Amino acid sequence: MRISFNRMEWAGSVGDLGALLPLAFAMIMINGLSATGLFLTVGLFYIIGGMYYRVPIAVQPMKVVAAYAIAQALSPEVITASGMMIAVLLFFLGLTGIVSQASKVIPLSVIRGVQLSTGILLVLKGIALAVGNSSFQAARGAVEPFLSFQRIGPVPLSLAIGIFFAAVTLALIKSKRFPAGLVVVGSGAVLGLFLGAWKVLVDLSLGFHLPEILPFGFPSGEAFSFALLALVLPQVPMTLGNAVIANKDLSFEYFGDESRRVTDRALCISMGLANMFSAFVGGMPVCHGAGGLAAHYRFGARTNGSNLIVGGIFVLLAIGFGSESIKVLHLIPMGVLGVLLVFAGWQLVLTVRSLRAKVDIAVVIVMLGITLTTNLAWAFGAGIILSLLLQKLKVSS
Repeated sequence: MRISFNRMEWAGSVGDLGALLPLAFAMIMINGLSATGLFLTVGLFYIIGGMYYRVPIAVQPMKVVAAYAIAQALSPEVITASGMMIAVLLFFLGLTGIVSQASKVIPLSVIRGVQLSTGILLVLKGIALAVGNSSFQAARGAVEPFLSFQRIGPVPLSLAIGIFFAAVTLALIKSKRFPAGLVVVGSGAVLGLFLGAWKVLVDLSLGFHLPEILPFGFPSGEAFSFALLALVLPQVPMTLGNAVIANKDLSFEYFGDESRRVTDRALCISMGLANMFSAFVGGMPVCHGAGGLAAHYRFGARTNGSNLIVGGIFVLLAIGFGSESIKVLHLIPMGVLGVLLVFAGWQLVLTVRSLRAKVDIAVVIVMLGITLTTNLAWAFGAGIILSLLLQKLKVSS
């Protein structure tokens, strides 16, 4: 097993923070999830996933669940119920082999459509964070909620930070001596410290904290029924398309035979285990996202050393600081997280270059349009139907 802890692995390890942290912050502060349980889940999932798959693997919030839960300020009981049901469904799909059979009939054009659509969503989310109008920033009423001031003249502080660090990233994106991800996150945290984020660290003290089991109690039948309709059913198609099928394809593209353990079945089972654990410690539903993998790879991750690095950081934060662990991560400005998201999203967009046939490109474009007007789950289903229909009609390229 090839493993490394060099500068590029450190840089790649933090490449996906832009997708992870804003949603994690919001679900802790708006929905009341346990910071200890959430970050411990993320850390352990990174470590165990990296050791099993032996290549970089991403850990991300389940986007449909997170977005709806945050927008509706759902209770932690409902989110816990959704995590439990998602875990059971993933176990069923993985252990029965149904997911492996399903992936065999998914055309490449649909996989590329999922990857392109996810990439565009990440780019747009990154731009929103940099401009300062993401849902999290709007809810907090500030473009940089944890810094002392919000504007430099007429320019939002998040935008000024975003433009600066975007230029830094472009300048260093191919550098092995000064890896872009490491420089951007490290210097961004230092900047945040000097711009007022140090205030959240004043009362911070190191200790030993373990998560509480079922901190919100076992969900009621009403919580399960609501979560099934509002969160689980919309999330599962997106998870299968992006976190299983597209993720497996992207891992093979990046790492070839080294990613032989990254199978549809294994991804379902590992996500099932992670979500059941997360539900029992008050965390959020999590997945292996193709966008997260693209982010880690774009910033330098080439071995599972990157997983052990970022996973170790989150485990230490959770155990060392408990519910206060979120304060340490407030050092990283929103503008920096936006830059990470933009570059990660663009890396995923580039996967569409492998398509040549016009019918395949048409499927991808239709899926992107549906994603931007509805959501990725609908686009995934529509892409499969359209692709199979075009094959049946024998439309030529």
